Amino acid sequence: MSIIIKFFVAPDHDAAAAVVEGGPDGVFESLAYGNFDAEEALIEWESIFIGRNFEDLVTDEEPGVVADPGDGEGPVVLAASRSLRDALATADEHRLVEVSRLWVAERAADGEVFDQEIATGILNGLAGLARAAGGKHQGLYCWMA
Repeated sequence: MSIIIKFFVAPDHDAAAAVVEGGPDGVFESLAYGNFDAEEALIEWESIFIGRNFEDLVTDEEPGVVADPGDGEGPVVLAASRSLRDALATADEHRLVEVSRLWVAERAADGEVFDQEIATGILNGLAGLARAAGGKHQGLYCWMA
């Protein structure tokens, strides 16, 4: 499980990959969270928002790995799909609450307790980043360390 998770907006994969060692702080606007599996969450969120099967997303290598210099043993940068970015950007408050409830239920089915209010707050924050990214034709990324 990741200790530090930062979602951020960057113009492209190369720019996002450039912050793998130190993180996006001071380079890109970011939101910090901790203590959940962000890679799995990105897949689950896309599955819920878009209606794609979790296994199909994994087969399609979503989320995309932008930088992983330590082969899973250090910081990594992931790219959220354009579909997820756009779904977050266009979601209203009702949809964000609905998706967060479904996500909390999925986590509970796997034995993980996640606070509904925190889950909704995370998705609200990501929706704001996604709106900024989409308006500038940029990507939504996740740095984990």
